[in-house]
Amino acid sequence: MIKKIDRRDIRRAKRKSVRKKVSGTAQRPRLCVFRSLNHIYAQVINDELGVTLAAASSLDQEFRQAAESGGNIEGAKKVGGLIAQKAQNQGITQVVFDRGGYIYHGRVAALAQAAREGGLDF
Repeated sequence: MIKKIDRRDIRRAKRKSVRKKVSGTAQRPRLCVFRSLNHIYAQVINDELGVTLAAASSLDQEFRQAAESGGNIEGAKKVGGLIAQKAQNQGITQVVFDRGGYIYHGRVAALAQAAREGGLDF
């Protein structure tokens, strides 16, 4: 019996490949991105301790007050700015970017660019 491979399996394989190479430390934590159809999420993670240092998403209160969608590029830019602000409040300026197996295009690229403009270095 042949197993059908869908795009989620392909993304999981890409994510596994990226995670072999990308790891967050205390000096340079990992900025991890997850996107769904309607929302986008970002976390700054110290993999040595297994701790999330900062998180932002299109479900956050700051984002919801603007009444925008998290499923578009404008929403991703806003979340990128939020994660940069929260990371800098924690004293984090340098991160390693983990695209989560997604192609660096569209919402993922917009979030990364907004995080860079917000002051994160990667």
